[in-house]
Amino acid sequence: MNNIKQMDVLAEALNSLGVTASTDILVKFSTYMDLVLDWNEKVNLTAIKDRDEFVVKHFIDSLCCVSDQRFKDAGSVVDIGTGAGFPGLPLAIVSPDKHFILADSLNKRIRIIDDILQSLNVTNVTAVHGRAEEMARKKEYREAFDFCVSRAVSRLSVLSEYCLPFIRKEGYLAAYKGPEAEAELADARSAIFLLGGKAESIEDSGMEKYGLIHRILYIKKVKNTPKTYPRKPGTPEKQPL
Repeated sequence: MNNIKQMDVLAEALNSLGVTASTDILVKFSTYMDLVLDWNEKVNLTAIKDRDEFVVKHFIDSLCCVSDQRFKDAGSVVDIGTGAGFPGLPLAIVSPDKHFILADSLNKRIRIIDDILQSLNVTNVTAVHGRAEEMARKKEYREAFDFCVSRAVSRLSVLSEYCLPFIRKEGYLAAYKGPEAEAELADARSAIFLLGGKAESIEDSGMEKYGLIHRILYIKKVKNTPKTYPRKPGTPEKQPL
């Protein structure tokens, strides 16, 4: 199927976000969708197979933070629990000036992302296999990033323990959430404080015309995360802070 209709929708959304929808960018997104759907025949990457829905729920949703000044100011970005590359790879395609680490605990997903990166000729992304709890204890990753993104990974109290150790002081976590963002934040405030973060704002996606009612919760890293966090693999999920 040709992707012209879907790319017209994406181009409109990109322009509304202040991103120039160049032919090169649109070709990359079109090829990316084809590759994910092809791989999806062999490996379960996404339940979304309809191309119209794919563009909205994977591409446009992933890009919702691109016009935020906090993202614009970042030079390095880590995506925790990237899956098929969302939201990190769409953000990387439109932000060639930034370097991205896409991390996932399932190695076969990372191998697929490496294949996709090569096919798209995207050079500002490194895909890394590892669990967040182990990666965040490594010197090269701990408090090394300006910005962290994560989508559909875990509830906020758990996600904060996965993500905040990666972020340097004055950096940000952008947690992609649904309409229940305030309730999740209320439950997670003590965990966020303990891990060195401070909730700064909850922003609407701005993409309601496409049926997206998702929200992004921005957490600022205000002090270093205590060395005891993150706890050993599996503990954050089983015993949330």
